[in-house]
Amino acid sequence: MNIIQTIILSIIEGITEFLPISSTGHMILASSIMNISEDAFVKTFEIAIQIGAILAIVWLYAKRFLQGLTIYIKLAIAFIPTGIIGIFAYHYIKTYLFNPIVVSTSLILGGIVLILIDKKMVSQQSKTDVLENISYKNAFFIGLFQSVSMIPGVSRAAATIIGGIFNGLDKKQALEFSFLLAVPTMVVATGYDLYKTPVVFTGHEIFLGCLGLVIAFITAWIAVKVFISLVQNYGFKYFGYYRIVLGIIFLLLVK
Repeated sequence: MNIIQTIILSIIEGITEFLPISSTGHMILASSIMNISEDAFVKTFEIAIQIGAILAIVWLYAKRFLQGLTIYIKLAIAFIPTGIIGIFAYHYIKTYLFNPIVVSTSLILGGIVLILIDKKMVSQQSKTDVLENISYKNAFFIGLFQSVSMIPGVSRAAATIIGGIFNGLDKKQALEFSFLLAVPTMVVATGYDLYKTPVVFTGHEIFLGCLGLVIAFITAWIAVKVFISLVQNYGFKYFGYYRIVLGIIFLLLVK
């Protein structure tokens, strides 16, 4: 993998990680287009640059994380379904589902869902005064929605935002809970992936990894800011249209 490919993949990761359009799906599709071979370094690189995106959320929501233990408990409960299913399904998902066909199909189906429930997302009033007061049950069910996103192309952000809406959160709260839940989820998933793929890197590969992490941090920080503004003004349906168009294009390309 060269520097140009490193920059492109890192920008894609940063932009798409917290948007409801599937970062994993975009990474798989981009790697396929650029004919990047999935060697040990590339697999680890695609995992490691997620750390940059995670740090962007920690930076943006530092005050929220420092307000008390309540939010940590709710996030821990929400993470349970994904953690349990991930342990048992990790090998199957990595072996059989990480391919352009699955990604494209998931993008299309997820896009249809976003369009169908856009009006509900935009108009719904919250049943919770502040995010920290979300019930343990609702936090757990949002976590169940998130577990579906282990299928490449579904999008963790889309699954948790939809889960938040269906569990009584308004649009802003659903976005914030999705962002916050990304931190423990991605930390554990990234750590587990790195543990499963131990490898020794050259100096050049370490440089590419560090470069990718920095780029992912910057682009994720910008993307989250822009995403919140777009959702406030236009809702989620345009992300649904984008997913459908992208999924169809890649279905045609891979045949």
